[in-house]
Amino acid sequence: QVQLVESGGGLVQAGGSLRLSCTASGSIFSFNTMGWYRQAPGKQRELVATITRDWTNYVDSVKGRFTISRDNAKNMVYLQMNSLKPEDTAVYYCNRVPPVGWGQGTQVTVSS
Repeated sequence: QVQLVESGGGLVQAGGSLRLSCTASGSIFSFNTMGWYRQAPGKQRELVATITRDWTNYVDSVKGRFTISRDNAKNMVYLQMNSLKPEDTAVYYCNRVPPVGWGQGTQVTVSS
């Protein structure tokens, strides 16, 4: 059974920072590429950051501002978000890439 629990979201002013955390069950974490996705109101869910054991990748809109990392020993994935913009407002989800099931996500709201 897939279990994904995201946390760390909140309300922050533009220019601020947040750090998201995700606990994933071992069955999806141990050997898979992991990612952070987000879904803004009225928009499709998009993959914004990806991490394997060897590399990371980001969508252009977050490059230089977001950093994805993982702690294999703890089955945790993190997303450090700096210089946040109102357009970063969304529900953020972690999952393997490609995704299998979804957690509840964590809401990030950036005020201008």
